[in-house]
Amino acid sequence: MHDPDPSQAELRAQAGALRLHGLLAHWAEVAAQPEQARWVAQLLTWEGAERGRRSLERRLRDAHIGRFKPLADFDWTWPKSIERAAVEELMTLDFLKEAANVVLVGPNGVGKTMCACNLGYQAVLAGHTALFITAGNLLGERAALDSDSALRSRLRKYAAPDLLLIDEVGYLSYSNRHADLLFELVSRRYQHKSTVVTTNRAFAEWGEVFPNAACVVSLIDRLMHRAEVIRIEGDSYRAKEAAQRSALRQAERAVKTPAARVRKEAP
Repeated sequence: MHDPDPSQAELRAQAGALRLHGLLAHWAEVAAQPEQARWVAQLLTWEGAERGRRSLERRLRDAHIGRFKPLADFDWTWPKSIERAAVEELMTLDFLKEAANVVLVGPNGVGKTMCACNLGYQAVLAGHTALFITAGNLLGERAALDSDSALRSRLRKYAAPDLLLIDEVGYLSYSNRHADLLFELVSRRYQHKSTVVTTNRAFAEWGEVFPNAACVVSLIDRLMHRAEVIRIEGDSYRAKEAAQRSALRQAERAVKTPAARVRKEAP
């Protein structure tokens, strides 16, 4: 059963949403000829689909997520501890509606960055804006800015996305200035936009990440308020894959070596 043709009011609303002002200016001609209305309906469908595609490509490009392993390919049996249901619930993006934060805590290589990238990708697919950046690049870039205007511009850039993903907090130590800049950014987004943070340090150890910074307690307080904390424990999955690749290469060489020796020794 076919859906009924869209009404003139629906078509005009679509044209308005797409800001096709020239078409709207001649709408009386469209309304006067039913065959033109059918053609306009197809035109609006094409235009809407193409704009949606280009918008998705632009948001994916601006998100800087890069290559990542899809959550569907993740080996849930490898971590010693991970709350799978909580991670899968995050992928519904309900936390964005509440401007809640997400903190992924665990040692190197257990899947924190993979989860963050999947969250960013799902957010972009759902029509949101996202931005992925490492803590080192984020804080290093901002701390290097000398002028107040340049710093404010960068703060607006990082405060703007619906979802900001800050990777690898805790792998380096930062100065008081770095801590103050991160605190200001988190404060700007607090209760307005969601932030995802991956870290290899428990919050009790963040004093070592930002030594002598007076704002650390307040920074953690804003991040933790209404936040979902996912703790992942286990050995490095990357180290596991590297060992598997090494074993595979050794096995392949072992198979090839006897065959090569036979060819060399043949009369």
